[in-house]
Amino acid sequence: MVENVLHLRVIENKDWATVLFVLSFATIALTKSTFENRFADFARLIYSDKYTNIYKDSSNLKSSFTISLFFVQIISLAFFIQLSLAFFGYASKTDWILYIQIITFLIFFVLSKFLIEKIIATAFDIEEFVEQFNLQKVTFRTYIGLFILPINIILFYYDSISRNFLTIIIATILIANILTYLVSIKNYQNIIFGKLFYFILYLCALEIAPYYFMYYWFTKGIA
Repeated sequence: MVENVLHLRVIENKDWATVLFVLSFATIALTKSTFENRFADFARLIYSDKYTNIYKDSSNLKSSFTISLFFVQIISLAFFIQLSLAFFGYASKTDWILYIQIITFLIFFVLSKFLIEKIIATAFDIEEFVEQFNLQKVTFRTYIGLFILPINIILFYYDSISRNFLTIIIATILIANILTYLVSIKNYQNIIFGKLFYFILYLCALEIAPYYFMYYWFTKGIA
């Protein structure tokens, strides 16, 4: 007599990720078609400063072009964080509830930081400079977010990716973020030197401390 044993088959739901990937590329395509010339200049940001020279006015921080691509950046960054946690054994890459938690935290963090920056900038009378400085950072980080979007797709749908590859990507992103700071500081060095004390306070309070506490909280949380 042959005994049949039933095994529970676990099917991972990846539909939610597919929808977000499609939505991201649709947003990019719509933005490209609406702002064709601007998007072309933005795409050449890695080797040309034409975009940052043309669209350096602080009003561009609230433009539909910046907001739409920033939306894609948040989606991409949230995916990358979850995929990194998954590859190092701290989470599941198909856990959509975790993704909602990550993207909610990112949105809350960014908006809170932006509002606090506005308050401090107004108090220190450096509002125009802070908005232009933020525009530069948002521009470069959005570029990085779009760059890692196809990498997220590879990491999500393929399980045979080595940790060394992911480690190299993480290191590249960290280096790229440091370079964006250096480029932004270089572009506004005349204004920074004129308000050096306030800039140091701004840098320590809003650009170093939040990320340090996030790192401390995360390392303690997984220890």
